[in-house]
Amino acid sequence: MPVKVSVVIPVYNPGKYIDPCIESLLRQTLPAEEFEILFVNDGSTDDTPARLEKLAAEHPHFRLITIPNSGWPGKPRNVGVDEARGEYVQFVDQDDRLARDALRRLYEMGRRNGSDIVIGKVASDFRGVPHGVFRKNREKCTLRDAPLYDSLTPHKMFRTAFLRENGIAYPEGRRRLEDQLYMMRAYFPAKAVSILGDYTCYYYSRRDDGKNAGSARIVPSQYYGNLREVLDVVMANTEPGAFRDLLLRRFHRVEMLSRLSEPAVLKYQPDFFREMVDAIRPLALDFMGDGVHDGLGPLLRVRSALLRADDREGLLRIARFAGTVRASARLEEFAWRPDGRAAVTVTARLVQGEEREPVRLLRRDGRYFLHPDTGGGILPPDEPLDVTDDIGGFSAELSLRNRETAVEWPCPASFTAEIDDLGDGVCEVVLRGSGQVPTEAVKGRGRVSRGFWDVWVPLRGLGLVRKARLGADRAPEVDAACLPALLGDPARAVIPYFTDPHGNLTFDVSRRGKKLAARLKGRPVLLVPGRRPELRLDLFTAEATAASEARLVLSPADGADRPAHTLRTTLHPTKGRAHLIVPERAPGAPAGAWNLSVRLDGEKDPALPLCPVTIGGGGRMRLDPGLSEAPSSIMAGVAAQRRKARLRRALRTVGGPVVRRLPPRGRKRARRLARRLLAG
Repeated sequence: MPVKVSVVIPVYNPGKYIDPCIESLLRQTLPAEEFEILFVNDGSTDDTPARLEKLAAEHPHFRLITIPNSGWPGKPRNVGVDEARGEYVQFVDQDDRLARDALRRLYEMGRRNGSDIVIGKVASDFRGVPHGVFRKNREKCTLRDAPLYDSLTPHKMFRTAFLRENGIAYPEGRRRLEDQLYMMRAYFPAKAVSILGDYTCYYYSRRDDGKNAGSARIVPSQYYGNLREVLDVVMANTEPGAFRDLLLRRFHRVEMLSRLSEPAVLKYQPDFFREMVDAIRPLALDFMGDGVHDGLGPLLRVRSALLRADDREGLLRIARFAGTVRASARLEEFAWRPDGRAAVTVTARLVQGEEREPVRLLRRDGRYFLHPDTGGGILPPDEPLDVTDDIGGFSAELSLRNRETAVEWPCPASFTAEIDDLGDGVCEVVLRGSGQVPTEAVKGRGRVSRGFWDVWVPLRGLGLVRKARLGADRAPEVDAACLPALLGDPARAVIPYFTDPHGNLTFDVSRRGKKLAARLKGRPVLLVPGRRPELRLDLFTAEATAASEARLVLSPADGADRPAHTLRTTLHPTKGRAHLIVPERAPGAPAGAWNLSVRLDGEKDPALPLCPVTIGGGGRMRLDPGLSEAPSSIMAGVAAQRRKARLRRALRTVGGPVVRRLPPRGRKRARRLARRLLAG
C-alpha cells in the first residue's frame, strides 16, 4: 500500500522528553500501514538510539536513521525528506506531540485540494501562537490572500514532490531563523496552501529543564545576519509595493522592534542592548522604508523612528512607558442562552500604572493626541503623538483557553470603539461589546474538551497588543446569573465560576474540579405538581440538552442507623432548567420520615439535598407539603410540554404503523402534518 505520510523527527539526546511524541505517534488514527515514522538520529550520545531501535523492531512503520552529529535540526530534516516514501512529509520535533487524528485530517485536507502545504492548528503553553491564522478552515489559499507569514514554524505537512521539485531544503549547520528561511522559500512557489483551523493538531510543550528548541539566548550579529537572508528572499520574490511592505512589516514588527520592546529590552545588560541595536538598525535602514514604517501602529511608528534615528535612550523610554500599559476588561452581564452559549457583555480599555488609570488622549481641533502625561515623555511636548487615524484600529476579541493544554478558541464577539470624554479636552478610547462563549459544538469546531477553560479579552490599540482575563472586575448582579449548567448530548456539566483569589471567570467542563452538588447547594428547589410530580433544580439546561439518568437517595430523617435507599430517575431539560421526575413509590423503603437527595456527580461524591419526604404504605412517597411551587408561567410551559410528549407518543404508537404503509408521497405529507401538530 502506498505510504500517505512520512513523519520526520530530528533526534538528539531527548531523554524522557521524547516519550509524549512517541505515544502520540502510536495513537494515530491513520492506519499504521499508511504512514511511516522517520527518526533521524543526529549522533545522540544517550540511550535514545537503543530505545528507537527497539521501537522500530516492534513497529514496522517506524524507521531509525543515524547520521554523524551536525549540531542542528536542518540536516536531519533534509535527510528525512530524502528518505521519505510518503506522498506528504510532516515535520515534528522530538519534544512535541501530535493530536490523535492529526495525520488523517491533515492528509485528507491536502489530498482533496492538491495542497503543497497543509497547516494544522497548534497550541503551546510557552511560545506565541498565531491564532489569527487558525480562525477558520481554508481549503485553498496562498501567501497573497491569507496571513501565512504569521506562521513560520516548520511543523506542517508538505507535499514531498513539491519540496523536491522546488529544491526547498534546510540550510545545514548551526544557525538561527532557519525555519523562517525554509518557510518563506516554500510559501512563494506554493500554489495551494490549506489551513485546518477547527482541530488542534500539534502541541508544543514546555520542558521542565528549559531546553526547548530556540530557547537559547541569541547572538545578535549572527541572528540578524540570518534574518537578512530571510528578507532577501522576500525582496527577490516581490515587487515594490503594498504586498512587499506587508511582508517586511511582519519581520520589522516581530523580529526587530519586538526585541527592542518591553519587557525584554528593559532586562538587557548595557553591552547586549548595544549589540542588539547595532545588529538591528542596519536592517531597518536597508529594508524598512516609509511604506513599511507608515503601516505600523502609533507606538510602533515611534519605536521605528527612534531606531532609524539611533535614539537608544528613546527606545528605553518608550519601553518603560509601554511596560506600564495593561488591558482591562469588565464583565457587565452574563446570561445563558437557550442554545447553550453563555452571552456576555464586556467593556474593555487600555490602562496604565499601578492605579490602572485610563490611557488618556487629548482632543485638539478635531484631532486626537496621546496625552503628554500618559505618554511619559516619549515625545517632546511640542511634538505630541497624533493617533487620530489609528482610533479605528482599536479592537477587542473574546477567546476561550484551556488552562492545561493551552488550546485556544475564538468566540463570536463584536466590539465598538467609542470616545469617552473625561473633561477639559481629555478623553479615552473604550471598547464596548458583547459575545458568546460556546463550550458545545459550533460551526468550525467540536465540543471543547474536559478541563478548566478561562475567558480572555485580547485588546489591540496604539500599536500594542494586551490580554486581560475576564471576570475580576464585574457587575454585582453577574454572580447570581452564573448558574451551573447541563449541556449537550450526552449531557455534561459546565460550571462557570470565579477563581480564588483573583476572581477570574472560568468554565469547568465535565467536572474537572468543581461539582454540581456543591454549586447548587442553597439554591431553590421548586415543586412542579402533577400526576408524576417533578422537582425543578436551579441547574440551567439548553434546548439541545439530552435527558440523563440520575440517582435519588433516601436517607433516614432521624439519623437512625438504617440503610439508605437508591432510586433511578431521569433528569430532563424543561424550560431552561433541569427537572427531576419523582417516582411514585420507593420499593423496599420502610414507612416513615426520610430525606431525599440526588447524586449529580458520581457515587463517591456528596449528594445534593432536595427535601423531606414521607414514605407510606406500599412504599408510596409523598413530598414535603411545604415545598414552594414553580411559578405559573413555568407550570403552563411544563403542561404544554407534557401534552406534546403525550401527542408525540400517540402519533408514534397509533400513526406510525399506518404511515409506514403509505406510499412515499403520502408518508411525506403525514410527517408534515405531524410536525404542524407538534409545533402547535
